[in-house]
Amino acid sequence: MNPPLSPAEKIIFALDVSTLEEARKFVRLLKGRTGLFKVGLELYTALGKEAVRAVQEEGGRVFLDLKFHDIPNTVSRAAEEAVKLGVDMFNLHASGGTEMMRETAERCRKAAERMNRRPPIVLAVTILTSMDDENLKEIGMAGPVEERVASLAQLARKAGVDGVVASPREIVPIRRRCGERFVIVTPGIRPAFEGGKDDQKRVMTAGEAISAGADYIVVGRPVRLAPDPAAAMDRVIEEVR
Repeated sequence: MNPPLSPAEKIIFALDVSTLEEARKFVRLLKGRTGLFKVGLELYTALGKEAVRAVQEEGGRVFLDLKFHDIPNTVSRAAEEAVKLGVDMFNLHASGGTEMMRETAERCRKAAERMNRRPPIVLAVTILTSMDDENLKEIGMAGPVEERVASLAQLARKAGVDGVVASPREIVPIRRRCGERFVIVTPGIRPAFEGGKDDQKRVMTAGEAISAGADYIVVGRPVRLAPDPAAAMDRVIEEVR
């Protein structure tokens, strides 16, 4: 059984920048204050594998947030490349279906075993935090967001992935269906000291999300855009305690 995570280890910093210099700067500044650095679409599109290597060279651990969504063979092969890169966590879309998730999780673990390294945590993305019930109707999905998220989480667990990415509003129903050992990573986090609004709709404070049962929280803009990012992250850590 893994030891409990410290408050800082429960925080994932969204490295949503586009240059190597910015990426390295934030990793140097925050690597003692966060568990993982999220390399997403902006940074990976700009720099590719170099972005992952830069974080690792600076001593950071990587959550590769590319939200794979394709046929099972394509996604599972991409996942194997993620294992080769040495990332600690990556994600795919639960809506890709059981076969895609199962094949990817299995291939990922076999690849890690061959390379004699710990397999990354595989997460399924449920419903984006920018979406609400009306948005679901637009794309032909019936039912409230909470129900759709919980159903997708249950599908992911049965497919053998390690956990899900879901808004903090859905933590309780996911725990109810999937149990305590299922990893829940929650974006849509807005620290108590930050009152601004953005494109994410289903949000909570850092402390509320951890209290509700999140394993990890993702924090980006409130820290990245702060006059003193290190001090802002310290305040988030205090909320998590």
